[in-house]
Amino acid sequence: MLSERIRSLRNNRGISQVELAEALHVTKQSVSNWENNNIQPSIEVLVKIARYFSVRADYLLGFDDRDYIEITGLSEKELDHIRLIIEDIRKKKETESPDF
Repeated sequence: MLSERIRSLRNNRGISQVELAEALHVTKQSVSNWENNNIQPSIEVLVKIARYFSVRADYLLGFDDRDYIEITGLSEKELDHIRLIIEDIRKKKETESPDF
């Protein structure tokens, strides 16, 4: 699960293994090994990965499938705007999904 989550988050962000390695101060080979499930990152590095992608370690490890967005430091006005966007997206999905 961890290997898949790291690869997916990296690909979704559109960065290479080299770019992720540089951001985390590890080698490209380390990132490759994590993604190929050859080795696991240390707890310290797992925390760095979670912070880098703004996800919880539980999500990376597969204990929690919910997605979170880090909103610390945003103003109430900015948070209200994000809430409206999320609400609009959910409404759009509801109208596009067939009822069974």
